[in-house]
Amino acid sequence: MCGIAGQLNFDRTPVLPQRIAAMGASLRHRGPDDAGIYVHGEIGLAHQRLSILDLSPAGHQPMPNEDETVWVTFNGEIYNFEELHRQLRDRHTFRSRTDTEVIVHLYEEYGLGCVAMLRGMFAIAIWDARKHRLLLARDRVGKKPLYYTQGKDSLVFASELKALLVGEQPYDVDPVALHHYLTFQYVPAPWSIFTGIKKLSPGHILVCEQGTITEQTYWTLSYHEHPRPRSEQDYKEEFLSLLRESTRLRLASDVPLGAFLSGGLDSSTVVALMSELTTQPVKTFSVGFKEDAFNELPYAREVAAQFHTDHHELIVEDSAIDILPTLARVFDEPFADSSAIPTYYLSQLTRKFVTVTLNGDGGDELLAGYPRYHLSALDLALQECPISMRKRIAHMIHCLPATSGLLAALQNRLERLSQPFSHTYLGRICFFGPEEKDELYTTEFSRAVLNDNSLDLLTDWFDRVTATGLRNRLLGVDTMSYLPDDLLVKVDRATMAHGLEARSPFLDHHVLEFCAALPTDYKIRGGVSKYLLKTVMRDRLPPVVLQRSKMGFGVPIDQWFRGSCRTLVEDILLSSRCLQRGYFKPDLIRRLVEEQHQGRTSYGSRVYALLMLELWHREYVDRTDWNRLSEPEIRAVA
Repeated sequence: MCGIAGQLNFDRTPVLPQRIAAMGASLRHRGPDDAGIYVHGEIGLAHQRLSILDLSPAGHQPMPNEDETVWVTFNGEIYNFEELHRQLRDRHTFRSRTDTEVIVHLYEEYGLGCVAMLRGMFAIAIWDARKHRLLLARDRVGKKPLYYTQGKDSLVFASELKALLVGEQPYDVDPVALHHYLTFQYVPAPWSIFTGIKKLSPGHILVCEQGTITEQTYWTLSYHEHPRPRSEQDYKEEFLSLLRESTRLRLASDVPLGAFLSGGLDSSTVVALMSELTTQPVKTFSVGFKEDAFNELPYAREVAAQFHTDHHELIVEDSAIDILPTLARVFDEPFADSSAIPTYYLSQLTRKFVTVTLNGDGGDELLAGYPRYHLSALDLALQECPISMRKRIAHMIHCLPATSGLLAALQNRLERLSQPFSHTYLGRICFFGPEEKDELYTTEFSRAVLNDNSLDLLTDWFDRVTATGLRNRLLGVDTMSYLPDDLLVKVDRATMAHGLEARSPFLDHHVLEFCAALPTDYKIRGGVSKYLLKTVMRDRLPPVVLQRSKMGFGVPIDQWFRGSCRTLVEDILLSSRCLQRGYFKPDLIRRLVEEQHQGRTSYGSRVYALLMLELWHREYVDRTDWNRLSEPEIRAVA
């Protein structure tokens, strides 16, 4: 795992080595083992290396081909690199055992088509000096981040937003990005919190050639079911085979590795498969809370005991809230998923013992693990009807006199179902809804986001999903939004802050494609989520893990904010600096904080979102010196 950065000047003026060195050095936490830059004319590339495979100096990046006409800087892991190496070794000279060098030669053979041949997680920059072409690519589901900004005369990119700010004038906060953040608790791609800086979307490549920039998709996930239904045994055998192979590939490492173990079904499955595939006890790492309703450690211990793992635990208490200013800096953008707190501490613990950790990310999005995927028969039936028919049914029911509570409830339900399901879904997943925003926003901020709303964005996601059936559309929406922009951002930033690499067997694209094409009753059957996975693991995991309901990686934010952390919330959110930002009406902020403290309403998640927004402002907007590096630091890289 690594950090990458670079700059291409369209007018072919020379790139400044000091700028490239400083951008790379700002990403040192992502790759503390080695650093390098390549600057030649209009191109500059930077790399910070976390050594996982081939620990020798031969793995140094940026890395060239034989005649130094193609250069690559690469963040991630290519799990099929040995297979690709065998295909290429007769036509190319290899000087290392790295997957990076495979990318260089694969590009020489296949050009832009090389990206679709890679199996893994990656953010890649390839410079082709012969064609004056820069290729940027991001993996299929967005495991690895890639930001970029296009100016009049240049394109600048980096693994993290902070590297783009080095040596630059301050960027303006994008009001639309902030508006979406308050809806979803994250800034969705392709936006970033700053105007003019974008995220490259998962499954996309960006090509800059002769000053012309084009972006295109190289992979999309289709949810059309298998045309020929097979037996349950066939599905079980293929699924287990794919998942086992995916896990095996992610065990490739020249440094120690382990696994995050929450005690949930997905991470427990990964630990079970790792135990089958390795001869040494798996090192497992778990985090819990004193509050029983949020503590999963007993389940993790059950799994650790069954597989005789080398198990390590950590209890996170309310004092963990002290890490919030650090998280604001680590995440670069406002990020309001409070499970970032335990994930950060868990990554810190894990890095003391291993350099690579496997996890269970993606299982819920593949196999319908969240409660919101449990839809009623009425939901499913009516959503398959044309909207015009739904509206007629709703109108007929609405014309009946509401003589009973049941009929009134049915009228309300059908009125909601006469709208696209994205309207209903927004109410299930949003943090600040449209009515709350109308009340909260100042007049000026409301004007700034007048023509942009999160419902239109969510509707666009629904329209872009290639799927049959409502449940599959929900899975597709979450896989293109919540998974890459929340869950994977959380794990990437938390682990990379400690120089720890995270790998996710469920997110192998072969596993993804298999699960997407499954008949939906293998995802939810008889009210049971993740039916196929539970069936496959029935004889492999403790019954308590298979039978427990979905818990989620929750944090007792409400209790903390009403208890020992109350003063912290007031000091930050009720400060004159926060109240004068111009986004929100001060009296509404005061009311929200007061109602949270009095326990009249559970506003913990909303308060947390506002808290992280203010801390982010103090770190990235108010400060002007955070990204300045000393001359010795720059010279050490250059």
